[in-house]
Amino acid sequence: MDLFSLLGPLVAGGMILLGMVLKHATDLIVALAWSPPSVAIVFGGTTGALMIAYPMKDFISSVKAFGTFIKNPPANREEILTQIIDLAQTARKESILALEKKRDGLTYGPLRKAVKLAVDGTDPAILTDTLEAEAHFHMEEAEVAVHFWEDIGAIAPTVGILGAVIGLMKVMNSLDKPELIGPGIMVAFVATFYGVATASLIGLPIGKKLKRKAHLDHYAFTMVIIGMQGILSGLNPKVIEEKLKIYTGAHDEEH
Repeated sequence: MDLFSLLGPLVAGGMILLGMVLKHATDLIVALAWSPPSVAIVFGGTTGALMIAYPMKDFISSVKAFGTFIKNPPANREEILTQIIDLAQTARKESILALEKKRDGLTYGPLRKAVKLAVDGTDPAILTDTLEAEAHFHMEEAEVAVHFWEDIGAIAPTVGILGAVIGLMKVMNSLDKPELIGPGIMVAFVATFYGVATASLIGLPIGKKLKRKAHLDHYAFTMVIIGMQGILSGLNPKVIEEKLKIYTGAHDEEH
């Protein structure tokens, strides 16, 4: 569980409420808290637009990525580094075939697959091409969810403006009733508030965190590729370790 994924919305929402209190605008809280027309326009309109933009499979998988945002479970690159070095030492002392006995104890799926390919005698160039293709595929698939949530950030405010326009058009029919103009304009802008809040507090932040996770996962996959290349070419485990440290952040800590 990523604590910031839970604390962030609470801090943002709390500060907005505090700002409203400091501006003596607490009378707006009820109006902003629940407005069925605005909910229908912003959330319904945004959902419909996303259904147009994304195939059903991508739509569903992107919504499920919200769970990834909450848990934020990036691959453990330090553990992957340790396991790769252990494999390199085993291969150097014994043989590539000796890696088979280590495979079941590996925690990272791509690394287990890489070891299997190596033990099966796969040509190093083919092994590298296979892993690179898989890494690219996983990155592209992860980017779908990233774009989905970023699109929420782009679409929701626009739909909110559409809601405001509809509300203002309604107000125009009440110009002969001045007492209704002010409240009518306020209601019209509730949809805009919903749209901007959805983009700023939900869509864009989730998209950014998912993008960061996708990059960290790609680093882990890259470590496997570089590590297996080093193992198959007989590099010293120390050299392999130095090449991989940069992907864990340990390299920066030494400078």
